[in-house]
This record gives sequence, C-alpha cells and structure tokens, in this order.
Amino acid sequence: MFADFFGHPDMFLRIANQATPEARMLAVVEYYLCSFHVGRKGSLAKKPYNPIIGESFHCSWQVPASQQLGQSSKGTSKCRLTYIAEQVSHHPPVTAFYTECPEKRISMNSWIWTKSKFMGMSVGVVMVGDGNIHLLEHNENYTFTFPSAFGRSILTVPWMELGGKVNIHCQQTGHHASVTFLTKPFYGGKVHRVTAEVKNRSGVVICKASGEWNGLLELTYATGEKKQIDTARLAAVPKSVRPLEVQHPYESRKLWQHVTNSLKLGDLNTATEHKKQLEERQRQEEKHRKQTKKQWETQFFSKNGDGWIYKKPLT
Repeated sequence: MFADFFGHPDMFLRIANQATPEARMLAVVEYYLCSFHVGRKGSLAKKPYNPIIGESFHCSWQVPASQQLGQSSKGTSKCRLTYIAEQVSHHPPVTAFYTECPEKRISMNSWIWTKSKFMGMSVGVVMVGDGNIHLLEHNENYTFTFPSAFGRSILTVPWMELGGKVNIHCQQTGHHASVTFLTKPFYGGKVHRVTAEVKNRSGVVICKASGEWNGLLELTYATGEKKQIDTARLAAVPKSVRPLEVQHPYESRKLWQHVTNSLKLGDLNTATEHKKQLEERQRQEEKHRKQTKKQWETQFFSKNGDGWIYKKPLT
C-alpha cells in the first residue's frame, strides 16, 4: 500500500534536481499532493490483508532520464529508486518504510501507525506518524505528516475519502506548507477536495493550490503564473518486484500468495481460511516469545523515540 506513494517516481526525483530552496519546497509539495491517488485505485482487496509482524515488501522503479522532470544537463542515465517496508510492530500496528536513489542523493524515511475507529456508517483511520525527505546534496530535510482516511457507507456502497490538516516543513531553509484535505459536507459539496498554501521563511505566500487530490489540481504562484495537474491522467509507473521463487518467506507477496490467488478466483472462503492460518501462526509465535521472554527483533528499522528509522540509510 505505502509503496504507492511512489507511483510517480519521476516527481519524487525531480525534488533533487531543483536549483533553489524555494523550487525544492514547491517540488516537495507538488509530489505530496500527487502521491495519494495511485493507492486508491485498486479493486482486488476484498478481504483485509492484516499486516504480520516481520512482514516486509521490496520493490524498485527504473526512471529513464527523459522522465526525470526538471533534470539539468548533468547526468543522462536512468535512475533506480528502491523501496523497502517492514511491519515493525503488531500492537500497535506500525509500518516503517524507506526509499532512496543514490544517483540523485535523495531518500525518504517514514513510519505510520494506523488507528481505526467506527463512526456509525463510517470507519476512520488516523495515520499517526511522519515522513522525512532527505536531500544529501543540499543537507535539507523535509518533514511531513499524513491525513486521516475515512471509509464511508460501509453497509451499502462503500467509498473512501481523506481528511485533516497536515504540515510540511524544512528546518534548514524555513520554508513550510499547510495542506488541508476536506471531507465532504453532510449536505451537498464536492468530494476529495484539497487546498494548500506554501510560505517562505519570511512567511510570504509563494504558492497556493486547490482542487481534487485524485483529479484536477491548480497551483497559483506569487508571480501570477498558474499550473494545472490532472492526477487522473497521470499514469503510474509500475513497480518492479522480484519473482516469488526468490523472495524470502516473510516478503508480502510470498507470505500472502494463497490469499491473493483465492481472491483472484473469487473464492472468499478459501482466502479467509488462509488468512486465519497466517494470523494463528502469528499468535502462536507471539505467545512463544512471551513464554521465553524474548523481544521481537526488527530486521531493517530501529526504534528512534516515538518513530522508526532505517538501519542503513543513504550517506
């Protein structure tokens, strides 16, 4: 799921190509606004894939030079963006993920704890956590938070929307942005609306954005220039994943392969049975750790205060 944040790897890599702090901040905001729609198009998951502690997912994207937006004349070869995620905790459910591109000297470290609650005909999922985009060439860190997700009309025809206010901030340059995902009013109103305002270190607004996070976005700059992005027309770049036969047992696609195959066949009963087997194995392993007083050891991420950081980041 979280790998879909990089469905447009060219937009992510574009951040590192910008010449000024202002241009880099605007590129971060543009990438952020366009990063949510890809993961909301899938229709396969009719049963929840509850994460298993220790589960990991690995993938990558090859981005040709011609697709590296904003690239200067330097460097013309393709770049490889790699991604790794690990379920680092089961209670509470926390996923940590990391991506990097050595050629562009850019990386991103994030962790998310999903807290769900029922609200009548809706289910709300608060995404506690943060992300950090690190530009090694400029020694800049862009920290940001995540919106909440809401599943509406869960007993009839379910649909999903995002809501809440998030912040994006670069401590080194002082540039910051506020992004608001607007939920649909009870009567009337449009769905999937989002607004954003970007300010420089002096507090001067340098860009405003509004529109739909899964549709048409319009950005207006302090210069008077305007730009439109139709996320519905942006083709996601397919991720590359190793074949099942070379994956480790706890890699997501191998771990859940029988559930996935059953869902593809429309066999929900068999999918549920396979899911129960995985969850029962997790309960037995947790019970054994408690009896032997052993702590779960993560493989790729380490605890850092309230969050998690990748053990071998790009340097």
